[in-house]
Amino acid sequence: QVQLVESGGGLVQAGGSLRLSCAASGRTFSSYAMGWFRQAPGKEREFVAAINWSGGSTFYAGSMKGRFTISRDNAKKTVYLQMNSLKPEDTAVYYCAADQRFYVGLEYDYWGQGTQVTVSS
Repeated sequence: QVQLVESGGGLVQAGGSLRLSCAASGRTFSSYAMGWFRQAPGKEREFVAAINWSGGSTFYAGSMKGRFTISRDNAKKTVYLQMNSLKPEDTAVYYCAADQRFYVGLEYDYWGQGTQVTVSS
């Protein structure tokens, strides 16, 4: 079992940057792939990025590629999402999730509670 807690959200102006963190508890963090997702008001949850257990492979949604970077530190049991060149349309609640499969999808096993990111124009 993995418990996940996101942090680092907030209010930022368009063009700015934020780094989200997701701290995990549990002894087997390094065996899980990790993903970031987001859900804007009135919209469905969408995939943002994923990283495999070692950090050696990553996936990104097309609109985030080049602006967002996912990384992980297994010693700290933490996964990060560095977000640059933020746009108002990036406003959403951002969630991290864990799964033993490394894939693009929404059916991850474990989820955090989310952190709000608001980008003002």
